Amino acid sequence: MKKEKRSNKWAFLIYQESTPEDYLERLEDLHIPFILSPWHDKDINSTTGEFKKSHKHGALFFESLKSYTQVSDLVSEKLNAPSHVEVIMSPKGMFDYFTHAENPDKTKYDINEIESGCGFDLEQFLTENSPDLLGQLYQVMRDSEVQEFADFTDLIAEHYPHFLQFVF
Repeated sequence: MKKEKRSNKWAFLIYQESTPEDYLERLEDLHIPFILSPWHDKDINSTTGEFKKSHKHGALFFESLKSYTQVSDLVSEKLNAPSHVEVIMSPKGMFDYFTHAENPDKTKYDINEIESGCGFDLEQFLTENSPDLLGQLYQVMRDSEVQEFADFTDLIAEHYPHFLQFVF
């Protein structure tokens, strides 16, 4: 008999049309650190050319190893998610997948729309996994056309809080 995969990092998918409106509260109630991509509502099916159903990619970070079945049952029951889950091999890869950061052929999604909870350190995750964080910060600075440093820091604090530690 083949042994079931076990990991402490698992990826899952939820569809907007079938996910409960209170999905964030349901995830918080699990007390498991999590992260969710922005709603992927502009993805195109390469075969048909049609838009895919709006969905989010998610990840759960457990303190101990969990089996495929345990995680599959959990996301299906609590989030009405598809039962298929996958072991996360690379958090950096998840970031790229969440935002399409490294794929020029796909719609880019805003990192400010990434959701997280239950102690997941989103700021650290973004800092460690954004491929060109300082380049992005430079572009924000150029595009903003603000003249005063104080105005620039206010802009960053309000619209790009994940950049704030790089401004000071």
